Amino acid sequence: EHGREEKGPEITTPYAAVLLDNNQVYFGKLANAATAYPELTDVYYIQSSVNQETKAVSNILVRRGNEVHGPDRMFLNAHHIILIEPVGANSKVAQLIADDKAKH
Repeated sequence: EHGREEKGPEITTPYAAVLLDNNQVYFGKLANAATAYPELTDVYYIQSSVNQETKAVSNILVRRGNEVHGPDRMFLNAHHIILIEPVGANSKVAQLIADDKAKH
């Protein structure tokens, strides 16, 4: 099949969840999923913190880019991706991203 491109997984929702082999999950807009280095932009991740008094764990969605080097995108090594899933439009993550967007 001459000239046929590898398409790879197609995510039809605006955001995808990407699980890496170090158990880190990133949420973002996925491009070039079929390549060796898929690109994720508008990246978010979950940060867990433990309340030292109550030992309750709280999870907050953090927008990547506030780090010292201010990354605006992330190139992932496809060899370290365990799975890619769509983020459902009505999911908690989608709502948290929408809330974050409304603030900025």
